[in-house]
Amino acid sequence: MAAALLAGSLAVNAEPAADGDGFKHPLDRLHFNQSLDQREFERSSLAILNVRDPWERWNRRVYHFNYRFDEWLLLPVVRGYRYVIPGFVRSGVRNFFSNLAEVPSLLNSLLQGRGKRALDTGARLLFNTTLGVAGLWDPASRMGLPRQSEDFGQTLGAYGISEGPYLMLPILGPSNLRDAGGQLTDFLAANWVDYLNVATASDAHPEIYTLKGTDLRDSIPFRYGQLNSPFEYNQIRYVYTRARRLQIEE
Repeated sequence: MAAALLAGSLAVNAEPAADGDGFKHPLDRLHFNQSLDQREFERSSLAILNVRDPWERWNRRVYHFNYRFDEWLLLPVVRGYRYVIPGFVRSGVRNFFSNLAEVPSLLNSLLQGRGKRALDTGARLLFNTTLGVAGLWDPASRMGLPRQSEDFGQTLGAYGISEGPYLMLPILGPSNLRDAGGQLTDFLAANWVDYLNVATASDAHPEIYTLKGTDLRDSIPFRYGQLNSPFEYNQIRYVYTRARRLQIEE
């Protein structure tokens, strides 16, 4: 009798039998509390997507404008750019503008007190401008100096400045109040430094700004609507906010 009771107890506590392919059925032993409201689960699942967005009505309008502007103008220009300009020329253009972007990155590394990152960025700027012929090539990356981007929004965040409300900028896309001010500061700083006299030349030849914008859009793989979700606005808002926080924390 004792042996029979022991065998019955082992059978009850045994692991669920596996299928022929080796997979078990853990959900068969999962019990649900029927007294809980389903809405509690939904609220807890969506809570991680919450971002401070008091201007959501305006931001959504800008988001839809950006969607159409991108679809009807920017992407056709990018496709034409790729069709007309050979790949190695596009690569040189991208390297050139990336080299110019090292200037505000260097300034922000210094402002944040990141000595090693400032030295690495300064070395990249020196090597790519000289050995890379004004930045058309990127020998610094082959020398073990990868690009480390820093902007004024990250600098403000490093000093504890709050990101503020979420903000969708026309054409430029997702941002927040702090980062929008940071973008403007970086732009003014780059123009003030006027590295390689590009800012002065751009004032006389606005097509340089057009080329820069086209190259920038070409370098961004994101496409509006690619998430295939009615909640794309919420997802973009969350991903941008989270990514910026991680960039500041690194």
